[in-house]
Amino acid sequence: MARLFHVPLSPFCRKVRLSLAEKKIEVELVEEKYWEQDPDFMRRNPAGQVPVLRLDGIMMAESGAICEYIEETRPDPALMPKDPVARQEVRRLVGWFDDKFHREVTSKLLYERVNKKVMKQGYPDSSNVKAGAKAIKYHLDYMTWLLDHRRWLAGDVMTLADFAAAAHLSALDYISDVDWNRSDAVKDWYAKIKSRPAFRSILADQVPGFPPPRHYNDLDF
Repeated sequence: MARLFHVPLSPFCRKVRLSLAEKKIEVELVEEKYWEQDPDFMRRNPAGQVPVLRLDGIMMAESGAICEYIEETRPDPALMPKDPVARQEVRRLVGWFDDKFHREVTSKLLYERVNKKVMKQGYPDSSNVKAGAKAIKYHLDYMTWLLDHRRWLAGDVMTLADFAAAAHLSALDYISDVDWNRSDAVKDWYAKIKSRPAFRSILADQVPGFPPPRHYNDLDF
């Protein structure tokens, strides 16, 4: 069985979990307090970051590389299109959410509100929280624009780009930091992806000290 060293609210871990679940790869989840830099974990990934996946006898790190490996070795169902231009667009959007969205939103909301407390690093920086709350509006509007022109974020079919976006938004939704009333298109997209079987384990997550809102695991939120 595959083994994933993860943190429940990490969007990078969630992206890998969604990919594994969509391809029906059974996995054992091992919660890892990576910030403690346990020697055994540091041997698995000297970068000291999650996710780390053991699959096919290989220890893998970095969510993008992991998802590419999963896609190449388990191509069905496909999460990357065959057309090179379409693949480029998927990779662009994965990069958008894992870099730009993460830097401007996730790190300023989720990390300030949750990670600092869990890691005992002090209190949230209110200026960061305000900046993240402002920035997410821009990103939701950009997603709205994409969905006004496409069925899914990167095109006509669901791809890894949708999982990357859903991984970040689901983690933020756990702490009620997504205004679903801002965009019907984004809300409908999230309801559609949230109802997939691959999402079940994510919706069952519980973080001690941070109970999710009522709507978090409601498919008809």
